[in-house]
Amino acid sequence: MRYVEIGLAVLAALAVLVSLLPTDMWFVRTVDLVREPMSWAALVLLVLGVIFLRGWDRKVVPALLGLVIVINLWRMWPYLPFGATEIALSEPVETDRCFTALAVNVKVKNEDYAGIAQQVRSVDPDVLFLMETDERWVRELQDVITPYPTSRAHPQPEAFGLVFASRVPASRLSIVENTHRDTPTVYATLQLEGTAPVEFIGLHPKPPLPGWNTEERDENIIRAGTDTPDSLPDGVTMGDFNDVPWSRTTTAFREEGNWRDPRVGRGTFPTFPSDYLLLGWPLDQLMVRGDVRIRSFEVMPDNGSDHRAMFGEFCVPRDSNAARAGQTSPPGESALEPAE
Repeated sequence: MRYVEIGLAVLAALAVLVSLLPTDMWFVRTVDLVREPMSWAALVLLVLGVIFLRGWDRKVVPALLGLVIVINLWRMWPYLPFGATEIALSEPVETDRCFTALAVNVKVKNEDYAGIAQQVRSVDPDVLFLMETDERWVRELQDVITPYPTSRAHPQPEAFGLVFASRVPASRLSIVENTHRDTPTVYATLQLEGTAPVEFIGLHPKPPLPGWNTEERDENIIRAGTDTPDSLPDGVTMGDFNDVPWSRTTTAFREEGNWRDPRVGRGTFPTFPSDYLLLGWPLDQLMVRGDVRIRSFEVMPDNGSDHRAMFGEFCVPRDSNAARAGQTSPPGESALEPAE
C-alpha cells in the first residue's frame, strides 16, 4: 500500500502539472475534465498518507497530493461556491417575456426512449435541444417533437446527431458543420413578441479521446459562440461541450463571445456520468449574453442517459426591441447552409 500511494501521488502531481501546458493533446486535456473527482481522491489519499505512512514519504506524499488539490482548486476556483456570482437569478419584471429550454444528451446507444420522452413531457420546454440522436431516436421521439411548430432533425449513426424544436417563433434555423464533418452545430434566431431577437446556439463537439486531440473541438467551441449567423448581442447557448467550464477553451468561448455563466460562484453542477454525480464533472453547459436574464436553471434528475439534462428559464426585456429589431434576417434567409 505504501508504494501504491507513493505511485498515485507522483502520477497525480505529474498529471496536473502537465495539464497546465498549452497543448491540445487528448491525454493532457482530459485532466481538465476530472479535476474535481481527482481532488476528492487526492484528499482521501492525503488523509490516509498522514495516518499510515512513516518516514520521508509521510512528508513527501501529502505534499504532492496537496499540490494536486491546490492546482485543481485554482483552476476551478470561479466555479466553487465561495466567490462572487456572475449572474443574479431573479424573478422577471412585468415587461419581460420568458421561455424555457431543455438540452438533453440522450446517448445514442441508450434504449430508454420512454425515460427521455417522459422527462421532456414533464418539463414541457419551449425550446428542446436533443443530442446523439440517430434515425432510431428521431423515430422513437416523434410524439414529443411533432407538437413543436418549428423543428429540424439531423440524425447521424454515431454520436453527433441533433434535433432542435421550438414553439418560440424562429426567423432562422440552421444545423451546420462549422468546423469538422459530423459534429454539427444548431443556430436558431428566436423572437418572443415585443422583444429583441435572441440567438440560440446548441453544440456537441467531439471529446478528447485516443486519436482525437482537441484542436478541432476547441475551434468548434470558440467559433460557435463568436461567428454566429446574425451576430446578435443577445444569446443563449446550451449543449454537451465535451469540455468543462474552467478549461482554457470554454473560458475563451465565454470571454470572446461575452457569455455569462450562472454556475460562477454557485458550484460546478456536474452532469456526467449521471449515476455518479458526486464523482462527476460538468460536461453540459448553459450560458447567456446581452440582455438575456436567467430566472432559474438546474441539472435534471436521471432520465436513463449517461448525462443529466440541463434546464433553464430565460427572460428577455420587451423594451429592448426598438433599437435592434432590424438586425434579424428575414425568414428563409441564411448566412450558413444547413448540414447535408
